[in-house]
Amino acid sequence: MQQITVQLGTRSYPISIGSGLLPMLSSQLKKHLRRQVFIITNTRVAELYLEKVKQALQPDHQINWFIMQDGEAYKNFESYQQALDHLITASYGRDCTVVALGGGVVGDLAGFVAASYQRGVDFVQLPTTLLSQVDSSVGGKTAINHPQGKNLVGAFHQPQAVVIDIDCLQTLPERELKAGLAEIIKYGIMADAEFFAWLETNIKKLLELDAESITYAIATSCQIKANVVAGDEREKGQRALLNLGHTFGHAIETASGYGNWLHGEAVAAGMAIAAQVAQCEELISNQDYQRILRLLVAAGLPVNAPSTISWPEWQQLMGRDKKVQAGQIRYVLPTAIGAAKITTDISDSTLQQCVAEVRAL
Repeated sequence: MQQITVQLGTRSYPISIGSGLLPMLSSQLKKHLRRQVFIITNTRVAELYLEKVKQALQPDHQINWFIMQDGEAYKNFESYQQALDHLITASYGRDCTVVALGGGVVGDLAGFVAASYQRGVDFVQLPTTLLSQVDSSVGGKTAINHPQGKNLVGAFHQPQAVVIDIDCLQTLPERELKAGLAEIIKYGIMADAEFFAWLETNIKKLLELDAESITYAIATSCQIKANVVAGDEREKGQRALLNLGHTFGHAIETASGYGNWLHGEAVAAGMAIAAQVAQCEELISNQDYQRILRLLVAAGLPVNAPSTISWPEWQQLMGRDKKVQAGQIRYVLPTAIGAAKITTDISDSTLQQCVAEVRAL
């Protein structure tokens, strides 16, 4: 087992990564769980892992649970209210712990429930998808979607601990595995050239779920994110670099209807657009641009944006992005393999041209 610490002073917390961790949860989380434990999961994950988690935590804890529908479309106000109704009906107090058992949708919703129930209770992340293991379970971003934009309603609320059991990936559909690789590739593009080169060499092993390779990729990704979050917890500056591809990607998800494009798929296409913009602005070489596209394609990810979104719709959706400041959209663009920057100085004509070029890939 590997362990990484997100350094946030008195609110620091561990990320544990390894095989066979779910059955050992009682010992793994001994310091991090209150007596009352409320598990939030979804229909698919519940069939696979809910009983295993309940058995691992009983009889030391009072356990209740809420099972939401599976899919991004259900990360909404209705599911949020239903989860709160279950907590209130079960008479859970302020000294309870909410446990997120599932992927990014479950983790985001469970975290927001924990952030807002009785003004904030503890929560723990048990991410079961690759995307949630390397990204959404770490860093304390919680949210639900609004019909007009993704993650527009939420809060920063750090977990007490994150436990990543790589065995959960054995039941992950191939499409979702590939979607998770998009976030791993993102870390290489924006922060670590050596890791990007390692991914170029080992992408096939990751697709085959080679245990040593997948553990290394998860641990490296979590360490990069932990370092960034420790320096900028509430995204006032450099943490926005973690959103490489997301401004374009969130627009794709919203316009296409939540769930039709998986988050990682939309981020992959968004990173292709960001790389195209960076090349047009002479921030990266054509060689680096081609390396980014080749790695995304090798991971089985889309690099072409959908043709169904009109340019006015792109503008409208990106204008609602959470990174907008003083009415200006902040774009995250690579400046080399392993480096990126935040800029507002990109003309509409350049953006429109680059989106059109990526559509044609």
